[in-house]
Amino acid sequence: MNRPGIWSELLKKEDWWAVWFGFIIFIGAIFGWIGKIPKPGKWSINPIDAFNIIKDGEVTGNILFPLLLLWFFLGILTLAGVKIMGGNAKKYLSGYTVVFIFAVISYILAGQFQVKAWGLGYAFWSLLIGLLISNSVGTPSWLLAGARSEMFIKTGLVLLGAEILFTKILQLGGPGLFVAWVVTPTVIIFMFLFGTKVLKISSKSLVIIIAAATSVCGVSAAIATAAATRAKKVELTLAVGMTLIFTVLMMILMPPAIKWMGMDAIVGGAWMGGTIDATGAVVAAGAMLGAEAEQVAAVVKMIQNILIGIVAFFVAVYWTTKVDRDPSGSKPSAMEIWYRFPKFIVGFVAASLVFSFILIPLLGSEVVEHDIIKNVTKSLRGWLFCMTFVAIGLESNFRDLWSQLAGGKPLILYIVGQSFNLVLTLIAAYLAFGGILWERVI
Repeated sequence: MNRPGIWSELLKKEDWWAVWFGFIIFIGAIFGWIGKIPKPGKWSINPIDAFNIIKDGEVTGNILFPLLLLWFFLGILTLAGVKIMGGNAKKYLSGYTVVFIFAVISYILAGQFQVKAWGLGYAFWSLLIGLLISNSVGTPSWLLAGARSEMFIKTGLVLLGAEILFTKILQLGGPGLFVAWVVTPTVIIFMFLFGTKVLKISSKSLVIIIAAATSVCGVSAAIATAAATRAKKVELTLAVGMTLIFTVLMMILMPPAIKWMGMDAIVGGAWMGGTIDATGAVVAAGAMLGAEAEQVAAVVKMIQNILIGIVAFFVAVYWTTKVDRDPSGSKPSAMEIWYRFPKFIVGFVAASLVFSFILIPLLGSEVVEHDIIKNVTKSLRGWLFCMTFVAIGLESNFRDLWSQLAGGKPLILYIVGQSFNLVLTLIAAYLAFGGILWERVI
């Protein structure tokens, strides 16, 4: 089988461009060339208030010009890759601009006080906007040219690597690793066997995407797994849609349920960190139980996020050697596994290692975590994820999604798998954080 040369790989593949985009952003953030990233704020009655900059209760300016700069920066940055990969520059910029505007609208809708209290974040609104357009008037080709969902999300995942700091992970040590790393692979294997052997879902890629999304960290894990299996776009969209809906429900329902059961807040935080699929939702839910529960929930989820790369690697190995292998052909080589492996995971892992073991010792945790991560890379990741959900919606059709439901089997898979995940993680949380296997860490 003919394979592209090294330079063609590095310059023509979207996975590698996600790495280049991510590290350009890292360099800009580290040297202070990229300032604080703007984002529409909270508002109550007038949505225009979302653009105001408020300090000490007074409006001191607005974010309109910073948003324009953000649109320009992301547009020029990504255009370079799109052009080299052979895309149409004019169509891409036109489509990208509309996608960015929809992302701004999504952030505004998510910032309304009552909507925020319901837990309907930007991911929900951006996906909804895209789906409404795609399934009503339809998505024109020039708009689809700018709806580069995989390029956006893969770059965002490289940026996510900077947030996986080993100094944070060490705070919980054994208990955190026990909850995140023992339960997660168990749930993935259970869901894959249940989906393929019991429910007999024909698409193994759909099953493993739903399993990874449920057990690891929602959309991020789904994207990585879909890349490793080369799944259909509609399969990824279905998994993302189910994940977003149940993430909102769990974020809203789990904190009051934990209080009603009289559960220890630390145990409850670990339980939510291991089961709620999105990091932002985990932090929000943990905060409802107190500062310590919020910290435990966030770190457990952070430890779990490390598994994105590990799961993607093993799925790539399994798919290359078992699922996609020609039984009459020769045994796949290590290079075949490398070609299948999602290359943006290399950037994800590298970012985690560089930030954890080089930048924090050199610059200090306060500078790295606040000035670089919070103000720049995490905020840019949010914008890239938001544009991803808009793009996924624009690329999706309800008729195709309905065909993938296959009599409701994927929904049954998610509900059964998440139920198993909830029970197993609760047991693990009690053992790890209830003073049984380890002394209480907080």
